[in-house]
Amino acid sequence: MATAPTRRLAVAAVIAVALGLIAWPVLNSFGLFSDKGDSMSFGQGDTGSGSAGGTGTLMPTGPKADFKVAGTVQDGTKIGVVTLDGKKSGFKGKVWVWAPKQYDDPKYKNSGFPVLIALPGGNGYPVNYWMGTDLKLQQSISEWSKEGKSLPFIVAMPVLNPDDKNYYDGSDIPGQPKMGTWLTEDVPDLVKANFRTLKQREGWAFMGSSSGGFAGLKAVLQKPDRFKAVIASGPDIVPDSPLWAGHGKEKAANNPQLLAKQLIKAKGPDVYLSFQVGTKEKTAMKNVKDFIATYGNKGPVHTMLSEIPDGEHNAKTYVPNMGTGPIEWISKQMQGPVAAP
Repeated sequence: MATAPTRRLAVAAVIAVALGLIAWPVLNSFGLFSDKGDSMSFGQGDTGSGSAGGTGTLMPTGPKADFKVAGTVQDGTKIGVVTLDGKKSGFKGKVWVWAPKQYDDPKYKNSGFPVLIALPGGNGYPVNYWMGTDLKLQQSISEWSKEGKSLPFIVAMPVLNPDDKNYYDGSDIPGQPKMGTWLTEDVPDLVKANFRTLKQREGWAFMGSSSGGFAGLKAVLQKPDRFKAVIASGPDIVPDSPLWAGHGKEKAANNPQLLAKQLIKAKGPDVYLSFQVGTKEKTAMKNVKDFIATYGNKGPVHTMLSEIPDGEHNAKTYVPNMGTGPIEWISKQMQGPVAAP
């Protein structure tokens, strides 16, 4: 039960808002009107059919997830979170999701939207740091899409690892939780169940930093029939989890260098690998440049490198630079929503 001072403060706040003396966002920053934890809907509407809407569109397949509000972006859109019981991987973990304002625009009601699966670096557990509004990933995509630099992506932000004790390289390491299947099958299935998406791979991409950049890079090269592009920021280039010990064959099957070589030999399908590296990231810069020199722009493996002046190995370096070229480059290779005539 609220105390008398709390009730008086709330009443005063409402009066202040009514008089225009205090902006709503200011009050909300104090938690007086926070909806965090409340149930929310992304306008999923009826689900379960999986029928097509516009050309290439897959309508929500269901079942509808019970998203809770995890945060509010500057433009008023919400970030939702749900605990997903991965049917294919057997792993259960949290996934945060955000949809751009265009998703609720009536002119796109029958159109699918492209999806960007955003992966963090570091432990990537128990949270995915892209879900916070402090890094401004969602707000930046909102602004870039209005400027024509980016498609209006739905952003899915799953946990990267099953715990904070090891790195799992976003892979199905024998005897360990199947994090590769989690990222490339269960998470996309969640998005398909609740949103209008695109059937073809032109509607699916990854982005990530550090170990998350590796996982996204590897996923696109490993499953180019499902994903077309990635923005890999300061990524690892080879799998390096200690859990691969004794599993050399499986480790090789998750090595971007070998996967790129195989894709070139197979002559497709085409993938688009956008790298971002700060000039202060000496090791990452060398590794990425070596990868591009060996595999880049050969056959179906298309690459670009954005060097960030004085950039360091952190997410705050990477987000602003995405708007200087990388997000536009992958957007041009992908498909966006189509407005009704």
